[in-house]
Amino acid sequence: MIQYLTFMATRTKGDVSKSVEKVCLELFEKLGVKAGVDVKLEGDGEDRIVRVVIDSSDEQGLLIGKRGSTLLAIQAFLGMAVKQETGEWVRVQVDIGDWREKLEEYLTDIAHQAAQRARETGEEQNLYNLTPSHRRMIHVILADAKGVVTESRGEGEERYLVVKPV
Repeated sequence: MIQYLTFMATRTKGDVSKSVEKVCLELFEKLGVKAGVDVKLEGDGEDRIVRVVIDSSDEQGLLIGKRGSTLLAIQAFLGMAVKQETGEWVRVQVDIGDWREKLEEYLTDIAHQAAQRARETGEEQNLYNLTPSHRRMIHVILADAKGVVTESRGEGEERYLVVKPV
């Protein structure tokens, strides 16, 4: 990977979205994965984000990985490669097979179910095995929910989210 990043650093600076697309396609070629890539640059200044949609029906599960781990690794790699090539940090968001949309729907369902149980039973509802970003999403989803509040407890890998009745 270091050799690849060094190679990327020697390339000329150019349009960020074209750089992301080129890096992504080169990465997939080196991995032997057939995939299409759609890249869009959105926003201005610090709010800029490069959205990358990868289309690979044959390799979708491989590219997403367990709990999105491979997808997040690809996302991090693209961010570092673009920094090497352009000299600037740009937020990169990768999606494969509508994974992000499905994840948000899943987390929204879990959040609302936990909130409903907390209101009905008057007991705290613990949600385990969530990544930091998943916990953050649930905090946001339930921020305006009536009758419940959320908090994170624990440390490191043992951290979990609690939905508490008010």
